[in-house]
Amino acid sequence: MALTEYVGLRQINGPFVLVEGVAGAGFGELVDVVLSEGGVRRGRVVALEEGRALVQVFSGTGDLVPESTRTRFLGKPLEVALAPSILGRTFSGLGEPRDGCGPVYGGVPRDVNGQALNPMARLYPRDFIHTGLSAIDTLMTLIRGQKLPIFSGNGLPHNQLAVQIATQSRLVGAENFAVVFAGVGIKHDDAAFFTEELIDKGRTNNIVMYLNLADDPVIERIATPRFALTAAEYLAFDLHMHVLVIITDMTNYCEALRELGVARGEVPSRKGYPAYLYSDLASIYERAGVLRDQSGSVTQLPILSMPNDDITHPIPDLTGFITEGQIVLSRELDAQGIYPPIDVLTSLSRLMKDGIGKGYTRDDHPNLASQLFASYSRVQEVRSLAGVVGEDELGKGDKASLAFGEGFEKRFLRQGRDEDREITASLDLGWELLTTLPRTELTRVTLAQIRAHLGGAPR
Repeated sequence: MALTEYVGLRQINGPFVLVEGVAGAGFGELVDVVLSEGGVRRGRVVALEEGRALVQVFSGTGDLVPESTRTRFLGKPLEVALAPSILGRTFSGLGEPRDGCGPVYGGVPRDVNGQALNPMARLYPRDFIHTGLSAIDTLMTLIRGQKLPIFSGNGLPHNQLAVQIATQSRLVGAENFAVVFAGVGIKHDDAAFFTEELIDKGRTNNIVMYLNLADDPVIERIATPRFALTAAEYLAFDLHMHVLVIITDMTNYCEALRELGVARGEVPSRKGYPAYLYSDLASIYERAGVLRDQSGSVTQLPILSMPNDDITHPIPDLTGFITEGQIVLSRELDAQGIYPPIDVLTSLSRLMKDGIGKGYTRDDHPNLASQLFASYSRVQEVRSLAGVVGEDELGKGDKASLAFGEGFEKRFLRQGRDEDREITASLDLGWELLTTLPRTELTRVTLAQIRAHLGGAPR
């Protein structure tokens, strides 16, 4: 098919160029922007109106000459070439090789925009994914096909947590497990850390990385999660693998969306973010799931840093509406040197109840998790009371709660940064901690479970 070139640009505004006299172009269509000195940059159509096309240029527009720049509409969407050889590779936010190993040859071209999975074609998520972290595996279990975000804050160790989950995660009973790791708007030292931890230590057989750096053009941040999810869908539904997608940091993605919305002259909504932020995030998060008649699956673990630690900020607020729970990191626990600093009482997994218990971990897992939640909640009440009357004035049961809380945080929550704790060890540790409490407070477990696990517990 002959491609039509248009000479000259009507307007340049930030990363956008306006081309007039365009016929037959489509929304999202890929565009070659040919510079006067011969270089070529890629862009895509983001708006169409009466013979005009607004093109978003990926690599910036600072040196474009309006009179001589040519645009060539390619008649296809933004695509990425995918093959089994992408496992172990590192790419840029636009799918270009960053590891010096050359392009992906013989790959299947796929539209990176993708679509949300049809709810009627999904199976209900039920299978437990092991992360090796007691707090997650026991109290907010990650389930295959789930969307479970991590709400963090500036300065908290979410990057270390992301790497640990990426290297330790596995689907119990399955060998065909892979991880797609996407860094969005990350600093160079973070990119070096991810590369060293995930690639240079030899754990490359099941990880694909897409890294968009903070000094890359802002438009790349919009594309990076979509490239990563397209690769995950290929691995899952073409190669029948179970894929965990880790995206960090979704706040950078949303900031890029706001910046581009301002450049396009859109009317802002809450805190300056575009009014379509909810639907845009949903177009990313809803690409996770388990499909009927398909052996593969896509599970998402997006990470976002809450501005000013505000969980009511539009980014975590809207994310919570779309996803099935959240894991919240605590600045207070981090200050105490507890890693991972997971705030148990504000975290939850809405699909946990159907992915644990008989056939997955242990029959007593649900009751144990409920009792640990209840007992740790009481710890917070007793600590508040002790701050008023003093610890010496507390009763025996209240002092037992304080001892349980200290043991829960320093033994159950705290782990080494490379410690991969089995789910059975986590459950046994939970039961061991409950032995410090009077049996009258163990209202979430059965008498049979008390006899089996707490036979020598104080009454």
